[in-house]
Order: sequence, then C-alpha cells, then structure tokens
Amino acid sequence: MEIDGIEIKWLGNAGFLIKTPKIIYIDPYNIKDGMEKADLIFLTHSHYDHCSVADIQKILKPETKIIMTADCQSSVLRLDIPIHFEIVEPNMEIILGELKVSTFPAYNLDKSFHSKTEGWIGYLFKIKNLLIYHAGDTDNIPEMQKLTGYKQGDKKLIAMLPVGGRFTMTSEEAAEAAKLIQPDVAIPIHWGSIAGTKEDAEEFKELCEESGVKVEILERE
Repeated sequence: MEIDGIEIKWLGNAGFLIKTPKIIYIDPYNIKDGMEKADLIFLTHSHYDHCSVADIQKILKPETKIIMTADCQSSVLRLDIPIHFEIVEPNMEIILGELKVSTFPAYNLDKSFHSKTEGWIGYLFKIKNLLIYHAGDTDNIPEMQKLTGYKQGDKKLIAMLPVGGRFTMTSEEAAEAAKLIQPDVAIPIHWGSIAGTKEDAEEFKELCEESGVKVEILERE
C-alpha cells in the first residue's frame, strides 16, 4: 500500500514496515530473512509477538535506533551489538528528524492481558500531511477520541487497529473504534497468527464500510 509517497507493508500479526524513505519497523514478528535493515524500530510492549529479539536481530544495523517501552529493555539489551534506544511511555512526543511521534495508551478494558498500569502504548506517526496510528494491543479506549484532534486541514489518517479478539478488540469493537476515529483508511491487524482470522478482518471491513470508513486488508509481505 502506498499513500502520499509513503509505502506501508504489513508483516503479519501487528508488524509493519513503513518507508518514508527511512526504513521504519513496528513490532516485527516472524518476518522473512533478507529484509531491509532498519533505521528505526518501534516496539509497543514486551509480549513475545511484539518484542521479538530474533526478528529484531534480522533487521538491525549499527545505526538502528529502537524506541520501546521500559519492559522491553531487558530482552533487547541481550542483543550482541551496542544498541541505540529510547524508552517511552504513554502521552509522550518524540522528534526523530522530520518524523514526529506521539505515544498513546494501549490497554484492555475488560481483560487482564494488557493492564493500563503496565504503561504499554500505541504510536501516532506524523509524516508531513500523513498520520499513521498503530494502536498496539488495545481495546476501544477513551483516549482514541483524541485522534480526531490531530486530523485537521488536509491531513490524512491511517489507523491500524487490532481485530482478532481474545487479547484485543473484536472486529465489532474495532469497527466501533474506527467509526469514532474516522480515519481515511483503516487497516485490520492482529489476525492470522496469534489470534483472529481472515474472517475477522473481512467482518471488520464490512462493518466499517457500512459507516463510511474505507478499509484495506493488506496481504502479508
């Protein structure tokens, strides 16, 4: 998928590669060998399918910077080269050259897998007039409503929302979140691997489009 010159590739589960042209990865997990080396890696929390040392190793180069929550640190620092990293928590703003990134809370409302007290996150990337929201592992939380304040003027918003249920939102809950956020494009994530199926992604698309939200179901790279 390409929008405004930014290439977005889904790597399965919650993993993404974004080329801005900087090479940016989010939560790489079970990725292919031989992929492009990362300039930046963003980790939402320490669960094994989001903070995978084996996958980080595949895309690491000496200059790579890793942005992560504090609970990822012990795993990432086991890597056998010096690591450039920054620890983040909810409600922060960081500037990495032309890239601006806000951190949003990510947590469960009625499940115990992702407690709000853990301080786990999603990311909002601001690249020129494009906003890319990776929700992380979350339910439909009140903080998502703040996203509508970022979408002003001619800015476009891409929302990557988990739909697999069990650990995160169901397809119905994710569609409600998309209806609230009103992105230009919604992308279902967290399906086809740890939890959730293609049918969940398709149901999310059907429900979103009933409320006027465009959905792209990406093929795994």
